[in-house]
Amino acid sequence: MTDLPESDPSNDLIGAVEEAAGARSDESVVAALAELFDRERQRVRFSRQVEVAHEDRWFHWMTNRALRTLIEDGAIRSEEQTLSTGGSIHLMWHRSYRYPKREAARVAGLVEEYAHPNIGASLGLQGEMLTLEGFARNQFVLHGREVRAFGGVEWTETAHDLDFIFERDGQVYGVEVKNTLGYMDQRELRVKVRMCEHLGIRPVFVVRMMPKTWIYEVQNAGGFVLVLKWQLYPWTHRELAARVHGELGLPVDSPRALQEGTTQRFLRWHLQNL
Repeated sequence: MTDLPESDPSNDLIGAVEEAAGARSDESVVAALAELFDRERQRVRFSRQVEVAHEDRWFHWMTNRALRTLIEDGAIRSEEQTLSTGGSIHLMWHRSYRYPKREAARVAGLVEEYAHPNIGASLGLQGEMLTLEGFARNQFVLHGREVRAFGGVEWTETAHDLDFIFERDGQVYGVEVKNTLGYMDQRELRVKVRMCEHLGIRPVFVVRMMPKTWIYEVQNAGGFVLVLKWQLYPWTHRELAARVHGELGLPVDSPRALQEGTTQRFLRWHLQNL
């Protein structure tokens, strides 16, 4: 797991608009984050944590750029630590915090725990299982899992596949699930959209969070994005989820199933678009 840097938008029209918006607002983002670190000087944070905490206001990459500016200006101090998983974490704190090592070790230790490959694998599987159960509960029929072909048509442009193919009322959907704190890779998103177009089905993404401009891309392709806002841990990891949420403030939970209101959002869209 590497929490810096967050990928910037691609160099297309939407990416150019996002970059322009980011350039205009970077100064205000820097000021707001400087105030945050100044207000809580005895606290150590890491970049992904700050990005997620403010994603309702700014894209992750805007927060990331602002943090880099504060580090370069000396307003906050930063330290990169390598995790046993091979990834790294960028810890940061206010420049006046004289003895951050104990707090930094506590934060890094918890990140190390939830970033373990076994946890990551279980999170991916949990997101898929909850999605499978939620769609089945609403009478969507499963046609395939981890597939790249449908109706006699096969996707061969890349080695990607779709997590699920569901059908209801004659409408077929290619469903991709991303149970992650960060955004999914934008290039992968676009590949999956093209794949669905090639297979003659509609793209659906079930994600914790996605930038609005990317959501518009999916909508323009006839698809839907089901935003969960929470990363979903298995029930067996509920104690870890509680610690990650309580100590780091990250949006994680361990429900036994997707909330009915969540799946109803997709069902309503499906029925409206028959």
